[in-house]
Amino acid sequence: MSTGESRVATLQALPEQRTSNRMRFWTSFRRSKTAMIGLIIVILMSGGALLADSIAPFDPIEPHYSDRLVAPGGPYLLGTDELGRDIFSRLLYGARISLVIGLIAQAVSVSIGIVMGLLSGWYGGWVDDVISRFTEIVWAIPGLMFLIVVVTIFEPSALTIFAALGLIAWPGQARLMRGQVLVVKEMEYVAAAQAMGASTARIMFQHILPNAIAPMIVVATLGVAGAILTESTLSFLGLGIKIPNPSWGTMIDIGRNYTTNAWWYAIFPGLAIMITVLGFNFIGDGLRDALDPTQYN
Repeated sequence: MSTGESRVATLQALPEQRTSNRMRFWTSFRRSKTAMIGLIIVILMSGGALLADSIAPFDPIEPHYSDRLVAPGGPYLLGTDELGRDIFSRLLYGARISLVIGLIAQAVSVSIGIVMGLLSGWYGGWVDDVISRFTEIVWAIPGLMFLIVVVTIFEPSALTIFAALGLIAWPGQARLMRGQVLVVKEMEYVAAAQAMGASTARIMFQHILPNAIAPMIVVATLGVAGAILTESTLSFLGLGIKIPNPSWGTMIDIGRNYTTNAWWYAIFPGLAIMITVLGFNFIGDGLRDALDPTQYN
């Protein structure tokens, strides 16, 4: 068989190989106990956020002054805050904010990182130099300081926060994507696609991107957890979601003033953040192991 025929055969075998890899991936991911625990946590948190209107027993914003700082129990499952608002209801609605910001911020940063890394790794030369220098400049900007400046200049809102998070978090993902592209573009199936006259766009998005995306999925999953923590930090500093809208970070910030007589106020939002971050980290660890090509050798 000639070299050209061998490359064509390699290209034709790709769909079957990808199907086999997907089956191996799901089998490996399913066997990971921590990954499944993380998946259950994220599903429960997401379900609670989506169904908050039906699940929440009280309005998260309406105060009940006669029930200020009521301990957990009775109609108030997790107690009330300084205005008599139900902590459990506020946690459910706060989950919406945290999850939406985390997911959209990662979608923005991963999209930028993929495009930058793909262009840098594929074209090389001056394109690689320009993108790499720009990436280094953004990388050198202190992330939290940048976020504080942005939310100070613009009105703090969910849109401002996830846009700022997405714009500051992409350099690491761009570097990772560039490294993957440099490896994948030397594979035989890429050479086969070029020999068959495939366009640059088709090679990049049909052959290189699907085979270089796996590490990005892991990083994105872990990045959601980081974005949730960052949003909580901003809210804790008073620069996040504005009161009276429920936010886990804001609840911890206010709740720390009542630790002596209302321990539940800050504890339950803190637990919500911890459990959610652990859930995404567990999923990320499971994805990392399931996508590790060495386990299939």
